[in-house]
Amino acid sequence: MRFRRSTVLVATLAVLASGCGVASRAQNAGSGTEVPGIGSNPPSAPVGPIPAGLEKFYQQKPDWERCGSNQQCATILVPLDYSQPAGQTIELRARKVLARDRGGRLGTLFINPGGPGASGQEFAGQAPLLFGASLLRKFDIIGWDPRGVGESTPVKCLDTEQLDTMIAADGSPDNAAEIADLDKEAKTFAAACETRSGRLLPHVSTKDAARDIDVLRGIVGDPQLYYLGMSYGTYLGATYAELFPKNVGRMVLDGAVDPSITNEQMGIAQAKGFDKALDAFAEDCAQRSCKLGSSKTEVLAKVDQLIKDSDANPLPGDGDRKVTQALVILGLIYPLYLKDFWPRLEDAVADGLAGNGARLLALADEYTDRQKSGYADNSNEVNIAINCLDHPDFTSIAQIEANLPAYKTASPRFGEFLAWSSVSCANWPVKPVNQPHKIKAAGAKPIMVVGTTRDPATPYEWAVGLAHQLESGVLVTRDGDGHTAYLSGNACVKNVVESYLVQGNTPATDIKC
Repeated sequence: MRFRRSTVLVATLAVLASGCGVASRAQNAGSGTEVPGIGSNPPSAPVGPIPAGLEKFYQQKPDWERCGSNQQCATILVPLDYSQPAGQTIELRARKVLARDRGGRLGTLFINPGGPGASGQEFAGQAPLLFGASLLRKFDIIGWDPRGVGESTPVKCLDTEQLDTMIAADGSPDNAAEIADLDKEAKTFAAACETRSGRLLPHVSTKDAARDIDVLRGIVGDPQLYYLGMSYGTYLGATYAELFPKNVGRMVLDGAVDPSITNEQMGIAQAKGFDKALDAFAEDCAQRSCKLGSSKTEVLAKVDQLIKDSDANPLPGDGDRKVTQALVILGLIYPLYLKDFWPRLEDAVADGLAGNGARLLALADEYTDRQKSGYADNSNEVNIAINCLDHPDFTSIAQIEANLPAYKTASPRFGEFLAWSSVSCANWPVKPVNQPHKIKAAGAKPIMVVGTTRDPATPYEWAVGLAHQLESGVLVTRDGDGHTAYLSGNACVKNVVESYLVQGNTPATDIKC
């Protein structure tokens, strides 16, 4: 999940594809049983009864058109409101990468890169470069933009200039005037979303998106679901398993979110996670006698100085935009998602201390999908819309102030930003539809949960929590740095995941890689 900051709430980055390697296959990690009913000739209709009133959606036949080498794209209709299936509809845009072994294909692997707000279509387009050969041979791989995201009837709120202002706003206000400014930004954003997307806002929850997945499963004719979800995509997958446990075939949840914890617990855990990741960066940097110092303490002190100085004195950026403290924070945490980006973090901090914020701004822009012409997608906006529906415990300004000490204790650097992230939903025009709770998914086949020990965005304890609460959960642990595991280059994780998805080999016990 993305770092949660002020009005850009839980803006989750699931996979940094540009830095993900594909490792060679390791030894077989375990054995288990095949999921029955899925073979080389998938049936043409979904298993079990179609929910009443949804027949036309499950039985629609999308027009899959070529949109790349061995790829097809289609638009699929789903109900705006599942309680009124005869009412308005919205569109989902999906991309399919065709299985290379057409005669021996197992079915369809649905993939979600996280967010909420990341494009599944783009993720699917990268699958031939990222995924293992066995997955590409045996599965059609479908990624779709979830409802409200990208090309799937998107949530729309602000123009580029307005969004620039919101993202750069002070996320650690020091006085009443700065708090009022932050609250004003949040109210302006909420009002704009209601004006431009009011019809859609009540219907972009994770439960709605999970119901969409079952429609997609029905359309392709798979009796049970193959699924690989990362970061927020694990929450989406776990929600699907809760709603449709008997429709779960093989499911991998990588970089897991624990659905039982509150928003405050989530924020404090993320604050600790990014502090832990920054410590690891500083230690690595010091061991190399990098530009920032020859000891961990020296490196961290320079980072702290950069954060402090940029609050009162924003850095010059690209000639048009100043690099405020909020953008410095985003520029610092983005490279912590992937160890391969640590050299970029070193250079950006060094430049920032020298009075040049261009590298920090570039990192922040990558994180928020800001391009020269504007934002590439609506991920920053829809992220807030989904999270405000999913999490009911967002608080008032008074409560945020009361919680600040706990956040600062968890992370002196990042805690305040995490605490103030709640201000967006405190002003949100739609009431939340969910409560934190344990997901057991009773009756589901084995579900593989993958966690990384030093994952800053989805801390390892979340994976442990989800694996333990799922009745059929199996935990795979990657000892390492960065966010998520399957695309990290860890051969052990890669083998375990692919052996499970392709061959049905479920580890008898939890595995450490």
